Amino acid sequence: MNDSKHQAGGGSNKELPGSETETGKLSRRNFLKGAATVATVVAAVPLQPLLGERGPVAEASVVDYESSQRANDSFNYRKSTAQAEKINVPVQPDNGDASRFTDFSGSYSKALLHDGLGVPIAVAFRSLTHALQTGEFEDFENIIVGNPGGGPNSKENGPQVALAFDLEGLDSHCTVIPPAPSVASAQTAAEQVEHYWAALLNDVPFTQYSTNSLVAQAVNDMNNLSFVSSAANNQFPFPVTPQNLFRGQFVPGDGNVLGPYVSQFMLQPTFFGAQPLSQQYQTFLPVGGGGSEFMTTVGEYQLVQNGGDSGRQLAFDSRFRYLRNGRDLAAYTHVDVLYQAYFVAFLVMAGLNTPPNPGNPYIGSTTEKAFATLGGPDAAGTLAEMATRALKAAWFHKWIKDLRLRPEEYGALVHARLTNSSPSPQAAAALHGDVLNSAALPIIQSTYGSYLLPQAFPEGSPTHPCYPTGHGTVGGACVTVLKFFFDCNQKLRPLLANAGRDLVVPRTNGLLLNTYAGADGNNLDINGELNKLAYNISFGHGIHAGIHFRSSTYWSMLLGEQVALSILQDRARSYNEPFTVNITKFDGTTATITNQ
Repeated sequence: MNDSKHQAGGGSNKELPGSETETGKLSRRNFLKGAATVATVVAAVPLQPLLGERGPVAEASVVDYESSQRANDSFNYRKSTAQAEKINVPVQPDNGDASRFTDFSGSYSKALLHDGLGVPIAVAFRSLTHALQTGEFEDFENIIVGNPGGGPNSKENGPQVALAFDLEGLDSHCTVIPPAPSVASAQTAAEQVEHYWAALLNDVPFTQYSTNSLVAQAVNDMNNLSFVSSAANNQFPFPVTPQNLFRGQFVPGDGNVLGPYVSQFMLQPTFFGAQPLSQQYQTFLPVGGGGSEFMTTVGEYQLVQNGGDSGRQLAFDSRFRYLRNGRDLAAYTHVDVLYQAYFVAFLVMAGLNTPPNPGNPYIGSTTEKAFATLGGPDAAGTLAEMATRALKAAWFHKWIKDLRLRPEEYGALVHARLTNSSPSPQAAAALHGDVLNSAALPIIQSTYGSYLLPQAFPEGSPTHPCYPTGHGTVGGACVTVLKFFFDCNQKLRPLLANAGRDLVVPRTNGLLLNTYAGADGNNLDINGELNKLAYNISFGHGIHAGIHFRSSTYWSMLLGEQVALSILQDRARSYNEPFTVNITKFDGTTATITNQ
């Protein structure tokens, strides 16, 4: 978002201190100014304490090596990698909502102070964009939040991550995804309708979708949405059916729509070392069974939107269960470590003796096996490493480029439009008719007494913008890592059979697993189930929890793949072993990572 847009969006930033347009850029450069000084200091650190207090003695290592050559090789590798990643991507455009809606009602504003439903106080919004523009720590400390000194939900979540650098892969500012869909678009309207239906169906087991009457209403409503039935739709499976409702898609008919809704990598038991992992989880109680939806009244919504705490608590099931419905997936993603599901998938794949990627140079070796390079420890460590780097890319687009509002904020616009609230948000008047005419809205209103989007968590969304998703970007990166290390073209059922197991699906109560008897079971492969896993996690946190739009997940996973491929290629020449590894990307095409 550039400076002219801030001014067009409700006034100049000149009233705020330090508004020079170059300040933020200089802040990033200041880090580099001291590089030579740092190098000098490091070179001056004596090695004697590390090597002991002995005097100079001519010595040799067990295996002779050229230390000076090694130093030069290391320097040249780092230099050439840095030169390869010296990419200048021009300023990327946003969707125009910040310019169009001068009251900022079309942009993310959670935790800031608000004038009314969906309308942040202008000076509060400008204090946020000013800090993002200057990059100065003190400006971030002066953001005008709605509940200063309150709990975790009163603070913006990591906006300075958007300005962080990294030492491998593309710089976060060089990653590219399109602008988020406009708040006024038919696409965002369709995505919000999907959210309303997901909230109504969160306690219905996925295995009962084919016979549930409310699912049938949702399917009919979704198929009538102008975006879903249009040629522009490449993200919703179409036509929508009970089998593919709330499922992801990269290409029509891909692995996301095959088999059970939940990926086998979240169902198959495994071990973390000697520790058994049953793949049963702590879940939330259902609505009507002691559980609740949150932020469905205007008072509670406004309190939370301004950074307050409603004091309402989640109700947890006393029994651990396999994930069998949307609310279970939301419960998982409320507390997961971001790469957790992919680390467990790594454990499942290793436990099934999944073959390595066919490009692994250790295949067929009779003298050595992979370990900290191209082996298990390398894969396990790389998953965690990818997570932080993927987040930096996501946070650039979240905070700098897009500032896309959250589904809960869109729901507030729907409520403001249909109840004529005052002050009236400009964006409310621009909402596409598909959402206003959805068959879900009368059910939402009669159930909760408002048109607000029910939330699975008391705090609603995290306090950072919607697009792209952190969960999805990490998922895209970590799945790509697993494809780098394993042969993911393998069919899953034969691998399970070798271990005396089979494909499974949870019973409707989530207490036991049944063998999956679907006709498509033999078609499930690792690539498809990994892709499904990433969607399960991001949709669990997004669609089923009411936190992220579908397109935020779609582009976040492609962003994560983009980050991972750049890092893997940067790392390729750090390996001594020669290799060429092929990876099947989300869109079905092939990426090649090589040091040859």
